[in-house]
Amino acid sequence: MNSPFGVYIHVPFCASRCGYCDFNTYTPGELGSSASVDSYLNALDIELELAAESLGGALQPADTVFVGGGTPSMLGASGLAQVLGYVRKSFGIAPGAEVTTESNPESTSPEFFEGLLEAGYTRVSLGMQSASSRVLQVLERRHTPGRPVEAAKEARAAGFEHVNLDMIYGTPGETDDDVRATLEAVLAAEVDHVSAYSLIVEDGTAMARKVRRGELRVTDEDVLASRYALIDGVLSVAGFDWYEVSNWARPDGECRHNLGYWRDYDWWGAGPGAHSHLGDRRFFNVKHPARYTQHCTAGALPIAEEEHLSPHDRHVEKVMLGLRLREGIARSLFGAGAERALRHYQDQGLLTLDDDRVYLTESGRLLADGIIADVLIAEEG
Repeated sequence: MNSPFGVYIHVPFCASRCGYCDFNTYTPGELGSSASVDSYLNALDIELELAAESLGGALQPADTVFVGGGTPSMLGASGLAQVLGYVRKSFGIAPGAEVTTESNPESTSPEFFEGLLEAGYTRVSLGMQSASSRVLQVLERRHTPGRPVEAAKEARAAGFEHVNLDMIYGTPGETDDDVRATLEAVLAAEVDHVSAYSLIVEDGTAMARKVRRGELRVTDEDVLASRYALIDGVLSVAGFDWYEVSNWARPDGECRHNLGYWRDYDWWGAGPGAHSHLGDRRFFNVKHPARYTQHCTAGALPIAEEEHLSPHDRHVEKVMLGLRLREGIARSLFGAGAERALRHYQDQGLLTLDDDRVYLTESGRLLADGIIADVLIAEEG
């Protein structure tokens, strides 16, 4: 396979659970003695070896590696160095590869970042969410408001060229001034990448229960649209360009690993609950760290479920993911039935069409999911 190949590593540990989070993560109290960092690292090493053997050398060394979670920084720099060593030993890492880890600002330090750089990491993504202590309290996010900016500066001082800050907008009770203050903090951190996600209240979370009881009120969609426009405007003036609906970067600051998802490249996901995509195969691992360890130590890949995507499935995914990018997608990718819908959204100022490609406009970004769904329906009709 000649297209870029990525490796995603899921670290399932968190010190505490944020109220909005529905990721596959576990606190020490939830795990008890059923799993540990050491058992996880041992199992991860085994899974990656089994994965490389199962593919029989069909894939080239990884062009990107992304360690996410959970809270990868809970492993410390030495643990994250071990993780990267496992990837080198199994799949291999290509020269010039992008190697990223997410980190919680509270579990980082100048020494931590120096250790990451020495281990071979090239990019750090820090969870900020908001600069408002009140908003962080609603999110049940346990870090001090100023710490993400300090951590980003420490990462830059250690020698990281690429540093990302994540922010969330649309938290119940948030104001425009809260968003402006967060953006001011982001710019003060001098990072080269910003991710900004609209809060989604997921079923089963502590926040969803509060909304159901009437303790919190979900933010209106018109307000979310105005907040997105505010974020885009401030970042654009500061020299950031959007390259995906929720991501902005300075020149050459784009996250290559995430671009691989949106461009329909292949990746292997290792760790509890991690998802993989190889050609027309999609599969994901068992979720609980204890079960994950049991599978791996028994010499079996910890795959829970697998599906084979039809050509139609692949097409739908390429459209859904690719049209979110600033680069758009090839117009030839669409069937004849989509042409009328494409022109309709062009007339409404939501899409731009040229001879070769289809792009979202600034207004179209706010309605991307609905536009994509309508075009796909029209294509099939």
